[in-house]
Amino acid sequence: MDPGTRTRTRTRTGTRASDHQRDRRNDTVTLTPRQQQAKDDFIEHRGTWGPMWESIARLDPEFLDAYRELSMVPWRTKHLDAKTKELIYIAVDANATHMYLPGVRQHVKAALAAGATPQEIMEVLELSSTLGIHAMNIGVPLLVEVLEEKGLRDGPAPLDERQERLKAEFTANRGYWHAFWDEILELDPDMFEAYTNFSSVPWKTGTLEPKIRELVYCAFDASATHLYVKGLKLHYENALELGATVGEILEVLEIASVIGVHAATSSVPILVEEAEAAGIPLARED
Repeated sequence: MDPGTRTRTRTRTGTRASDHQRDRRNDTVTLTPRQQQAKDDFIEHRGTWGPMWESIARLDPEFLDAYRELSMVPWRTKHLDAKTKELIYIAVDANATHMYLPGVRQHVKAALAAGATPQEIMEVLELSSTLGIHAMNIGVPLLVEVLEEKGLRDGPAPLDERQERLKAEFTANRGYWHAFWDEILELDPDMFEAYTNFSSVPWKTGTLEPKIRELVYCAFDASATHLYVKGLKLHYENALELGATVGEILEVLEIASVIGVHAATSSVPILVEEAEAAGIPLARED
């Protein structure tokens, strides 16, 4: 996830770390040769730059280099095309467990540049919006377990005509059935019906390949901010049945794996601002 935008300022090299200071005429920052090299390499390989990357380069160019190489892994393996990669980044950044808006903006821009349509990006956002149902997927089976432990439930009740119809509609619209829907359908058919209609919209009106939809589900289920194991396994199975390769799934996981850097992209600019306000030098002597 690269939330920066392409560089719009020029930098100068050749100064010592102790001479690192802001040029008041145009508000650019002079970089040491080492920092400038990290910046140049990042732009060359990732095609993006922005103030937050500049802040990281100033504090620790080695860290920026290491992140660049980590983030480049899925771009070197090339199992998914560039547009699909960017759609996966959007799912990882936009879903309710992360909501990293700088990354959403960067990857929406990149997805459009790679040929994605607004409708395809909207479809990814619709798929990502289904994540909230995991409160039911996790909560209802646990409720059933507690009810059984307290002797308040003997076992599942048979489905009535409406519930059988809802099960058939879900299976037809979504292309699968899983046991973790059984108890939700039994105990809360109103919620199940509403969710079926909600989650089916991209499957009825969207244009992405079914395989790509399943990879989008994999992306946010696997993310460190969610880690929904049951859903991830299910969507692995669905994706493989729809023709996804192991390499494509691994590439989704590689993309999801880099969100940890948002600790730095969100916080290092604050560190720089506060250190400069306190008159504390940022740079180490090389």
